[in-house]
Amino acid sequence: MLSLGKKIRLERMRHRPSGKFFFVTVDHSITRGVFPGLVNMKDALKKIIAGRPDAITMHKGIAQEFFYPYAGQVSLVLKASSFSPYQPTYDTWVAWVDEAVRMGADAISMGVLVGGDRQAEMLHNLGLISREASLAGMPLIAHIYPKGEMIKPEDQYSVEALSYAVRAGAELGVDIIKTWYPGTPEAFARVCECAPGKVVAAGGPKTDTEREFFEMTRGVMDAGAVGVAYGRNIWGHKNPALMIKALKAIVHADKGVKEALEILGSGNERIG
Repeated sequence: MLSLGKKIRLERMRHRPSGKFFFVTVDHSITRGVFPGLVNMKDALKKIIAGRPDAITMHKGIAQEFFYPYAGQVSLVLKASSFSPYQPTYDTWVAWVDEAVRMGADAISMGVLVGGDRQAEMLHNLGLISREASLAGMPLIAHIYPKGEMIKPEDQYSVEALSYAVRAGAELGVDIIKTWYPGTPEAFARVCECAPGKVVAAGGPKTDTEREFFEMTRGVMDAGAVGVAYGRNIWGHKNPALMIKALKAIVHADKGVKEALEILGSGNERIG
């Protein structure tokens, strides 16, 4: 049973009346380098939060410097780990639950990359932070991807690999599990079945156009996911706030691709 603290914090992040989650992530600079859309974080956050996502995930230094003006408007998720371009298959621990509590966060998130030489260490870390989060009444979000060295690139989006990743998180007490979309609603439904009521989509095979991105999101929700957690396709868009509003029509209002494109006012432009 969830503690009262976890219940309260989860409900702060959960949209009502849809009961779904819409996360935006801005934790990419350590993992992949500084993207143009994240060079000026003050400006980036202003554009993103204008679209009113439910929560935003970031590292502690960015939160400490830039988040306070948006307190009460959007939930803060503190990122507790990161991989890097130089160690792409290992997420190292960089923040702790007590920091999330002191910063007023509504959740803490940790990355885990399964299928590699250091999977055991990362699962051990996930188990440790799961215990800490439980004691503090802090929801735990895991970003779990099957991208270790033992998994062939062509198998990373397979139902089997994604199901294993998702189930590992569920068995270690994770409250929300973020993983890749395998390409079809039918395949993702099988993944979601491994952790009912916990899975949100991080994205999947690259989408080139706005229509493809909306079609993927529609597929995510049709598969039974409890929401989405998107990054580059939002803050990399020319109008992040409008992109968020268009996506929320699908995630929270159960609208279709046509309605999302109408909100965006787009003729189906290319992304990026």
